[in-house]
Amino acid sequence: MGNNGQVKMLEMQGVSKSFGGLQAVNFVTATITAPSIVGLIGPNGAGKTTLTNLIDGVYAPTGGAIFLNGERIDGLPPYQVARRGIGRTFQVTRAFRRMTVLENMLVPALALNPAANRNEIEDKAYEILEFLTVEHLIGEYGRSLSGGQQKLLELGRLLMLDPDFIILDEPFAGVHPKLQETIYEYINKVYEDGKAVLLISHDMSAIFAVSKRLLVLNFGSLIADGSPDEVRNDPAVIEAYLGEDEDE
Repeated sequence: MGNNGQVKMLEMQGVSKSFGGLQAVNFVTATITAPSIVGLIGPNGAGKTTLTNLIDGVYAPTGGAIFLNGERIDGLPPYQVARRGIGRTFQVTRAFRRMTVLENMLVPALALNPAANRNEIEDKAYEILEFLTVEHLIGEYGRSLSGGQQKLLELGRLLMLDPDFIILDEPFAGVHPKLQETIYEYINKVYEDGKAVLLISHDMSAIFAVSKRLLVLNFGSLIADGSPDEVRNDPAVIEAYLGEDEDE
């Protein structure tokens, strides 16, 4: 999916989004290059999910522009954004409940390339499921999987698409610690494969442990952008979180 060896880059330039009188995202400018693991954090209602919905085409911005590898993508429908190399998971997993795990894995690959060789993509699906430690579930139906297993299946479907940029929305929420380790390994693997991961999570220990860079939103504005250590000690970040009723 690359760019003939060129640097893969996602650029947000003054991106804004308002819903009526609510300014959900306010003039956010940031560039993410692959490979990288970037955490996106902020108090509840800070605009994190809205920003990712702007990146993947669910919403069109009311101001600013988004570029992927030099091509402007804001305003394109989600399926066109996906074909250009951005994949994402959602807070609520979306397995096809009446399809087997294998059939779930084949859907994105066949949607991307209907003429794909069936044996080749089945082999690829099995390899990915084996890496995610759920190959034994290959014949089970989506509806019979636990919440954590559905999250792993969703990560597997992303790998079938082979995107350059992966957005993971709350991948650790409600996941058994053993499966959480597998998700850590997944994030590190796609990073080593030269991809960029944008990670949204309320699990601060996890996001600080795995991220190499953090973007912090508060009231829709980007208030910090730096290494985990820099962000941890940033007065604006401390103030934003101390203003919350929650510990997270």
